[in-house]
Order: sequence, then structure tokens, then C-alpha cells
Amino acid sequence: MDLFEYQGKSLYQKFNINHPNSKLIKNLNDLNDPINLNFPVVVKAQVQVGGRGKAGGIKVAKDINELSQYSEEILGMDIKGHKVEILLLEEASNILEEYYISFTLDRSEKKYLIMLSAKGGMDIEQVAEENPDDLVKFHVSPSEKLMSSTISELINKANLNKDHEESLSEIIKNLYLMFTEGDCDLVEVNPLAITDDGVMALDSKVSLDMNAKYKHPYFDDFEQEIPIPESEKNAKEKGLNFIKLDGSVGIIGNGAGLVMSTLDVVAENGGKAANFLDIGGGAKAETVSSALEVLEADQNVKSVLINIFGGITRCDLVAEGIIEATKGKELVWPIIIRLDGTNSLEGLEILKANPNEKIFIEESMDSAAKLAVHKGL
Repeated sequence: MDLFEYQGKSLYQKFNINHPNSKLIKNLNDLNDPINLNFPVVVKAQVQVGGRGKAGGIKVAKDINELSQYSEEILGMDIKGHKVEILLLEEASNILEEYYISFTLDRSEKKYLIMLSAKGGMDIEQVAEENPDDLVKFHVSPSEKLMSSTISELINKANLNKDHEESLSEIIKNLYLMFTEGDCDLVEVNPLAITDDGVMALDSKVSLDMNAKYKHPYFDDFEQEIPIPESEKNAKEKGLNFIKLDGSVGIIGNGAGLVMSTLDVVAENGGKAANFLDIGGGAKAETVSSALEVLEADQNVKSVLINIFGGITRCDLVAEGIIEATKGKELVWPIIIRLDGTNSLEGLEILKANPNEKIFIEESMDSAAKLAVHKGL
């Protein structure tokens, strides 16, 4: 579960991670109360999408008049389809140096991955592409501790300011504890800054491992504060495992691994997935029909890729579900289908016996993804 910035910073307090003084407001009436912050104050839109600064969602107010003006401008703003309903007001920091740090799980290595760079404040993808040597990567086994000597070595390799090594070591150690003991999938700080008030985490990008929800009661509190897109509510009511994304190729598959692979293949062919939708094992006709109904409600979807590998799931039942969901309808987008495994031949025969000018059959995952991307342009 991806957190809002203010939620991530509430975890900073729990793990003694230095960050600016702040106040949360949900409506303009909250400004009538004392804000107890020193100007200048940064007004930050709380949305779960990047690019808020470029969209006008972050502004620096030098006094109470500008604070009121900027708060009014940003509250209610639409940023890439996300409505701003919460603002984080934060004391502005005099930044001397900006760094980047993140902690995540490298599944291929089965280890934690730490990434550290002296080039904070910019997209880390750009740093990795243009100056890969400026991004230090280090793996830590989950069974081992992150030693102080290792942190010192990372600070040295990344060319961080040695005059602040003690403070940097302390905040890196605490961020790692937050990542591991807080059961996070991702902790990213950009920038981790040296300021007039010391080393501070000025931003917060945190994703929680919801499999650990039973260990942390506050996970529930965070979850209740995060708005769920209408399409996800609809899918949940239908018993579907669905996550909305920001692309245009609708994805339906059976099994999380297959769906994730499908997302990757779509990306490799130049497209972006509009969703993650796993119909699960043993899906029947009504399940497939429900999945297509969920995608119909998403106006961003321009094409749909159905990728099924039959094991417990029977491909002929999937085919029946597709026919049932599309019969007599004028489809709003093309559907590309790839069936393989249990009763795939029978499923293909069912589809061929019920032709539709907007339904296309492909033999391989790659060719299906390529056609879905092309049809969705």
C-alpha cells in the first residue's frame, strides 16, 4: 500500500527520523487556527502521483497571506486525475546539499537493496541513465544487520559530505530500521538534505507490505485514510483482485505472476498497463464477464489484453465468459486474447465460432501485447 507523504512522515516520528515541522490541513477553515510554523512555509499537495511540483501542487509561502492564497489554489486541484483533498504545510528548509536514498527488496537477489546518491532532488532514473557511477547500490541479506561500518563505506562511496557523517549515519540507520521493522516494501527519500538545521528527510515515499498488517494496527488507520478509486471498489465487490494503474492497456490474467509478467511485456512493447486484474485460479465465465465490466468503467482503457494460462482455470470457460460479456454489445475497445493450457483448443474454437470484429486472437504473450499496444494508440 502506497502512503501519502504525511503518512510516511508520521512513521519518521516513530523511528526518530529528523524532518521539518509540519501541520496537516483538510480545509481552509483549518488556517483559522494557529499553524505554529515559522515562515517561509511550503504548501504541499498530498496526492499519490509524481509530478505535483510541476503541476503547481507545491508552493512556498513567505507570509500568512500567501499561505492562504496558495492553500486555496491547491486544495481541490486535479493532478493527473488525483483530487487534492489534503495539504501538508511544512517549514521551509535552507538546503545546503541534496542526496537520494532508498531501501527496497531486490527479488532477483532475494536481498534488500540500498541505493544512495549525492545527486538528490532530481529523478533517480535520470541519474542512473546519465551518470550510473553516481548511484551507489548495495545489497543486504535480510538475515544480517546493516553495520555502522557499511553505512560509513556507503557514505564514502557516494561522496556525501564527510563533515556530516555522524548525522548521516544516524538517519540512514533509522531509515533502514523503519524499512525492516516497519515492514515496508519501499522507503525512498528525495531529497535527504543537509540543511541549516542538520540532516533531514525532506520528502517521503513509502509503500507498506500489507501481508504484515496483522503485526501493525496502524496499517488499518493508514488504509482508511487512502481513497479507493471507484473501479477498485467495484472490483472488490465482485471478488476480483484489481489495482488501478495510469496506463491505457487493460490487463486481465489468471495468477499474480502471469499478470505481472503481462504488465512487463506490455511495457517492453512500448505500452503502459491501465490496471492489474487477476481473476485467480478456477475462474469461470461469470468471473471473466465481471472483469470486463470493471474495465468498462475506466475511460483511460483503450484496448484490453486477456492473457490466460489454463491450469486449474479452464480456457473454454474463460472463452465462454468473454462471449457472454460481449454478445450483442458494441465494444468500446478492441480485445486481444491469448489462451494456453487446459482446454485452450476448445476455448479458441468457442471464440472462432462467435466472431467479433473487435476481438483478436494471438498465439504468444509477446504478439498479444504488441497488438494490444498498437490497437490502443
